[in-house]
Amino acid sequence: MKEHNLKQTEIGKIPKEWKVVRLGRILSLRNGERPLITENSIFPIYGANGIMGYTSNFLVNNDFTIIIGRVGASGEIHLATGKIWISDNAIYSRHYDKDKVYMPFVSYLLKFKNINRFATKSTHPIITQSFLNSFLVPLPPLPEQQKIAEILSTVDQAIEKVDESIAKTERLKKGLMQELLTKGIGHKEFKDTEIGRIPKEWEVVKINQISEVRRGASPRPIGNQKYFSEKGRGWIRISDVTNTYKYLRSTSQYLSKLGESKSVEVNPGDLIMSICATIGKPIIVDMKACIHDGFVVFRNLSKVINIEFLFYVLQRNEYKFVNMKQTGTQGNLNTTLVGETFIPLPPLPEQQKIAEVLSTVDKRLELLRNKKEKLHRIKKGLMNDLLIGRRRVKV
Repeated sequence: MKEHNLKQTEIGKIPKEWKVVRLGRILSLRNGERPLITENSIFPIYGANGIMGYTSNFLVNNDFTIIIGRVGASGEIHLATGKIWISDNAIYSRHYDKDKVYMPFVSYLLKFKNINRFATKSTHPIITQSFLNSFLVPLPPLPEQQKIAEILSTVDQAIEKVDESIAKTERLKKGLMQELLTKGIGHKEFKDTEIGRIPKEWEVVKINQISEVRRGASPRPIGNQKYFSEKGRGWIRISDVTNTYKYLRSTSQYLSKLGESKSVEVNPGDLIMSICATIGKPIIVDMKACIHDGFVVFRNLSKVINIEFLFYVLQRNEYKFVNMKQTGTQGNLNTTLVGETFIPLPPLPEQQKIAEVLSTVDKRLELLRNKKEKLHRIKKGLMNDLLIGRRRVKV
């Protein structure tokens, strides 16, 4: 936008037609009240984190109500409609002027402003009514508010549809894993084993019979910058794999040659699994990297096992590894516990077929997740432009 169409304000440059107002001037804010959660009730109870239950009565009945986390998830924003109750760990909009304010716009604006960064720095962070009432926000004319909210809502609807497709595909994968990893493909005769009923032609083996289980290096190369560099082998941390679904292609940190010497190297195609904090999460490495003692790597695989098949067997057994964890601050596994775990072993050609079926589903999931990430980037860009008037909309 051209500079002559902007004006300088307490919150920065905004379009000349926009106003700067205190939030308390456009919303009448109240603290929520302690709810009575009852069974078979119909009115949702909103807390700082969203819906927390249902009750038989309602506190407010508006076309739109904004809920702001007060304690705990302080600053979290939710937009509700109709008859609802609001818990005492949240603040809500009791009334607002419909001739001046379009509530979906205000909801997007408050999310964009990241209110939670203003919470008190204490054991239990708090956002107060007094702070919110004095909080300055830009306010476009009502038609522009409505148009901005409409644009952002369209992106949100697209994200919601992708989420539904992801959930549906994940249910499909779960069902296929249950079927293929216990019944196989085309079998009619089965037998009872240590791991349950499996096809008669399959074997049951311990992981250490088909692979060496090696733990990453300890102590970890932390606290000294000479162990790190801007390029080199990636240093795989638990946080790097938490939101990784199958292939690890990047890390948040990289090791120097000295750092590499303190770690265990892994290479593209290696299969690793987390054994600390986030337990039992398998990942196929798709880069040159190193692991610390929070991971194991499966080395020297026997010719009778397909690595992709092993990945899916480990993935399906994640809950078993979690239940096997040793007591401690975070809980962890060791190479013995992992290596002594029994797994099914179909003939190699069948392993490959099973892995191909599940890989096809994973490719679909990867496309959907990439699409969702792209939509989130689009939404973030639109919010950055529209909610401060950098880009104007036609109304």
